Amino acid sequence: MDITSASFVISNTDIGKLPKPVLPEYAFIGRSNVGKSSLINMLCNRNNLAKISGTPGKTQLINHFLINENWYLVDLPGYGYAKVSKKERKKWQGFTFQYLKNRKNLMGVFVLVDSRIPAQRIDLEFMEWLGNKQIPFAIVFTKTDKKESKDIQQQVNLYEQEMLTTWEFMPKYFCTSAISKTGREELLNFIQETNQVF
Repeated sequence: MDITSASFVISNTDIGKLPKPVLPEYAFIGRSNVGKSSLINMLCNRNNLAKISGTPGKTQLINHFLINENWYLVDLPGYGYAKVSKKERKKWQGFTFQYLKNRKNLMGVFVLVDSRIPAQRIDLEFMEWLGNKQIPFAIVFTKTDKKESKDIQQQVNLYEQEMLTTWEFMPKYFCTSAISKTGREELLNFIQETNQVF
């Protein structure tokens, strides 16, 4: 898939004010500081489509971007560590989970995890929640340029072992890097194929 256009549409916390669910939609989410904004910008070939910040927890709204005039990319608030109050984090979680449970045109969720570190309980619990709600998702390993490819594969294998303690099989996954653009073609082709069944 070639990205010929990518434009910001709307940010809000009210799922009743989201764009009409007439186009396929893909949500990106992960722990704070996992490299979500960098990945989104890399996928769309834009430098600042999604705002990058050194401060974890910068994304605080449901952000819709229209891609190629025929599908939406949705940037969701990160979970886990962020320099905000517990009350504020609970608020984010509330509208984020409402969005994930109720968005009819949501074709899939990309759960971003840092390829350099072991499986984190908060990620595993979130994916288990998605599975229980029957919300389709794929894992996106980020920052793979930071390690040797054999080390990345070893980390993925360890992650799979952890997943298989509660899952029957390893969910679909992608290894990506916002720096080297690793995984870009594979991820966009997956979206293109999934769009065909919308």
